[in-house]
Amino acid sequence: MLYLENPLLKLYLNVFGWVALGFFIGRLLPKSYSTYLAKFLFFFGTPLSIVAFIRSANLSGAIWMAPLIAWAAILAGGGLAWILINFGVGEERLNNLNRIIENSPEENTAWSLPTQGSFLLATMVGNTGFLGIPVTLSLLGSEHFAWALFYDLLGTTMGINILGVAIASHCGKSDRPQSWLGPVRAIFLNPALWAFGLGFVSRSLPLSAQITELLTTGAWTVITLALITIGMQLSKLNSLHNLKQVVACLVIKMFLIPLVIGAGLTFLGIAGAPRLVLVLQMAMPPAFGTTLLAEAFNLDRELAVSAIGLGCVSLLFTIPIWMRLFNF
Repeated sequence: MLYLENPLLKLYLNVFGWVALGFFIGRLLPKSYSTYLAKFLFFFGTPLSIVAFIRSANLSGAIWMAPLIAWAAILAGGGLAWILINFGVGEERLNNLNRIIENSPEENTAWSLPTQGSFLLATMVGNTGFLGIPVTLSLLGSEHFAWALFYDLLGTTMGINILGVAIASHCGKSDRPQSWLGPVRAIFLNPALWAFGLGFVSRSLPLSAQITELLTTGAWTVITLALITIGMQLSKLNSLHNLKQVVACLVIKMFLIPLVIGAGLTFLGIAGAPRLVLVLQMAMPPAFGTTLLAEAFNLDRELAVSAIGLGCVSLLFTIPIWMRLFNF
């Protein structure tokens, strides 16, 4: 069947089909339902899927390079975003000067500090967990799952909880004083991290065929629920703020960084399926966590929301590009 032979068609039906269903459900249900489902997945569902998939994942080769590549992508995205903010379009700088002359408040400028914070976060961290991992599993199966997991847990998760919070705290205003212990505590209390350790340790523990099948079925059910959750969250996004800045953000996050670093992976000896996994993770749209930080620290939430919504739509067109360029 064409469905089985074409991996891209399989991806769109498996992944974006469930996202579309979630979008439809989200339009019918209150926003709190997607929040409850996301919490259930965070504390119970995702840890279960990690244990199940890590037991069958291939941990050989240079897999420990994944978090290093993730941090390279995070820092490169932030660096390019900083350059664009500080040495960007001349027209915007002239508008800023006019506002300064007219004594307009900073928040109304094109690059106010809260807007800079949201822009930096959106270019640095992607939705590698709820979206990147399902995409990887649909295209390449569970054999290379560990590459995506290492990228997400030791790269994106740590990046958004440490560097992301630091940027948000600097660029925004929070009602509560922030301590460096908060992000560190959030990482070590992350159930996914503990599930990763449990799955790694339990690889040598033999399980019956029935239990293994039950774990696998539960893991794929969790992946489906995660995709539905993304659709439900997308159904609540109704903003398209600062389109030029959003487009610039997505060009950096979803095109330039995967293209440049992906090409460089060949020189590090990473090719084939592992390279495609890393490129796909780098090419994910901005993480939903950026909107949470925007709300917590009073950043530009509309910019964060717009980047996520347009990024998810753009993903439909960028995945075939990465498959053609790096699937060899």
